[in-house]
Amino acid sequence: MKNKTLHIVICFLLFSCDGFLDQEPGMEVSIDEQLSSALGVQQALAGIYRDTESLLSERFVVYSDLMGGNLTFTPDANDGLVTIPGAVANVYNFSENEMDSDFEDYYEGLYELINQVNLILDRTDTFDFFTTEENQQLQAELLTFRALAHYQVAIHYAQNFNSTSGGTHLGIVYSRSFVEPGVDFPARLTLSETYERIQIDLEKALSFYTDETTLTGEPSYAYLTAISARALYARIALQMNDWEQAASLADAVISTAGISLTSSENYIAEWEQTSLPINEVILEFSAPRDSDGETVSSSISEHFRVTNSDYADYVSSGDLLNTYSSEDIRRDMFIEVQLPTVINQVEIFVPYYFTKKFQDDAGTTFIRLSEMYLIRAEANARLENAPLALDDLNTIRERAGLSPILSTDDLIEQIFLERRRELAFEGHLFFDMKRFQKDIIRDEGCISLQCDLTYPSNFFVLPIPFSSSGLNQNIIQNAGY
Repeated sequence: MKNKTLHIVICFLLFSCDGFLDQEPGMEVSIDEQLSSALGVQQALAGIYRDTESLLSERFVVYSDLMGGNLTFTPDANDGLVTIPGAVANVYNFSENEMDSDFEDYYEGLYELINQVNLILDRTDTFDFFTTEENQQLQAELLTFRALAHYQVAIHYAQNFNSTSGGTHLGIVYSRSFVEPGVDFPARLTLSETYERIQIDLEKALSFYTDETTLTGEPSYAYLTAISARALYARIALQMNDWEQAASLADAVISTAGISLTSSENYIAEWEQTSLPINEVILEFSAPRDSDGETVSSSISEHFRVTNSDYADYVSSGDLLNTYSSEDIRRDMFIEVQLPTVINQVEIFVPYYFTKKFQDDAGTTFIRLSEMYLIRAEANARLENAPLALDDLNTIRERAGLSPILSTDDLIEQIFLERRRELAFEGHLFFDMKRFQKDIIRDEGCISLQCDLTYPSNFFVLPIPFSSSGLNQNIIQNAGY
């Protein structure tokens, strides 16, 4: 790394954590000064947690469910017309391009996050104010963040792993040290190489985790731990078709997490009490609160919230609603609201269905125990361990009030459908569809210029924004853009 004094605006880095020092807006310090004490390092790490929450709760969180067909839109409160929000119009219409990208901020934000992580990691051997165990825990969390951020880039900007034999197609830039814009010009790896580096980071992280998190003051599910790192690793292993690893990691999480699936009796009620996450949460990026401790400064709920006087842009599509049978308790996971809607120049009241998952000031649920059961089910199904796969699939089905599946016919498809129902609005559907090599078919509520898309297609991934591809001669643009 180049030995330069880099300036970072403190208000960008900091995150309230047990009353950390208040800073004047615009106050700047060098990164060397910031990282010269335990408190400064903790503040910087807290900033990474906050920036991650901000990225994962922003409009980008709707991408997977929107593209896959789980979401549609509410009418405008002023004119009653249902239109596509401008912030997602390009991606929803499959007209995203490198010069006019809805997701430019997401791409840049993830690499800014990676750069922040690497600034700290590059200096951990100088942190003599931490014990060996404290330093290892810090590195474990940072390495997990680096893996997580690169994974988020990969699933948005690289075709799915099995689109070529062995993942030999283009992956992403993987940054292991600070990258200085205009000076460093890294190239994209293959997707296989990308996942290998993610695995290396996660394996090292898992060897470093201790029983104490670096930061305190929040519930344990708000911080990275060995359990949440294994759960993330299980998700990634599934995406890279490493079925044995996915099954093993999911099994380890289920066995050692110390939590159980939310019961049928409590399922709806726990989602409704948004001051706390559902009890089976493994990792939630909690909504940050202002200095008064009461006001939430950002929340995933801004995309899904409905109150007596206001409502957000996104609601369930008819396509998703139709996947729930009358016996499924998850049919009660929706808030039906009649909204004035102009259709053929006539205003009528139309029912819209808001999810109960993210109301009020909800945090961003990132990993739940239910996903681990479904990961283990799919991995075992693909390994032809059908009885084990059925056990896990039926655990989720029966919790939802559905009868168990007894036949192994069409087992993979049944697992896909259960993932769609159970993990709706949690950012999985489109990436599942790519892994399952499914066509996109958006029907009820779709107002896109192009509702359907046949797999495979160049448009199953986003274009690298020009802010990166145009300034780095080593970046190869995704095909079709």
